[in-house]
Amino acid sequence: MNSGAQEPIHGSPPMKSARIALALMLAPIALLGAWNASPDRGGAVRIDGSSTVYPFAEAVAEEFSKKNPSTKVTVGQSGTGGGFKRFGAGETDFSNASRPIKAGEVEACKAKSVEFVELPVAFDGLTIVVNPANDWAKQITVEQLKAIFLSSTAAKRWKDVDPSWPDEPIKVYSPGTDSGTFDYFREVVVGKDGTMRADMSVSEEDNVLVRGVAGERNSIGFFGFAYFTENAKKVRAVPVVNPKTGKPVTPTHATIEDGSYAPFGRPLFVYASKAGLAKPSCMAFAQFMLDHAGELAEEVGYVKLPQSLYDRARANLASLRTGTQMIGPDGKDRHGPLAETYR
Repeated sequence: MNSGAQEPIHGSPPMKSARIALALMLAPIALLGAWNASPDRGGAVRIDGSSTVYPFAEAVAEEFSKKNPSTKVTVGQSGTGGGFKRFGAGETDFSNASRPIKAGEVEACKAKSVEFVELPVAFDGLTIVVNPANDWAKQITVEQLKAIFLSSTAAKRWKDVDPSWPDEPIKVYSPGTDSGTFDYFREVVVGKDGTMRADMSVSEEDNVLVRGVAGERNSIGFFGFAYFTENAKKVRAVPVVNPKTGKPVTPTHATIEDGSYAPFGRPLFVYASKAGLAKPSCMAFAQFMLDHAGELAEEVGYVKLPQSLYDRARANLASLRTGTQMIGPDGKDRHGPLAETYR
């Protein structure tokens, strides 16, 4: 991975803090700026999808609008799955995603003749959080997470996970099923065919999850790294034991960047409709996004990609290379470092 800025996990630079705070407080739909002040260059840019990617997209839209005040940009956060449904129906120009597009979603796009360009924009670390009063879960393994979240095990009390932990009920918070974060967590922890427990408190809005965990002493939940960094005084990140090294690792810019925060490090994407890119406003927005993706990703709490990956994304955008590189010819998801899967 790249050698991007490495910030402490607690505290935020004033600019970043202000940006993420604004993103979190805004209504799901934000009306923002444009491509060019010239009236014949105006237009609309429609964005929806992942709530995880929302702070990044909102930051891009805000900066874009300062230079280009004539185009209306709308940014929604209906979840990765919900965003792809709108995208596949031709209702949006860009779809934010906290996981790669799935084969079924690709087919839905084909059914409506929606071609797209896949653009990776940042790295994230899916963060496991507990209430600050939790002084027993000093670290956690994937197997222990499975004991909590898998429907067939669904530990009811903390002692069911580890006998040394309290005999107190577990309150579980999770993103909704339309969330890419939910999909990613489920695949890593319980497997594609596994079923998550049914008694979780779920929401597509990460702020709701933050408030839930912050308000319940015996709670546990998960969401994107940027939401944790902005709420580090309200919830505590639990170090995750790396399955390969056996060492507990706390999510930070450095550990997400170097890959040691495993298996919960992941890339974030923005998918651009080819039809949308035919509009000058949308093409200009996509180019602006890639030109500033690294700095804005870091500003809102994520980790920038290596410059070589942004260069590849620019080349794919310029040539309108359509389709996903995250699904192999056999129809199966491709795994491994993004630098090897994305060309």
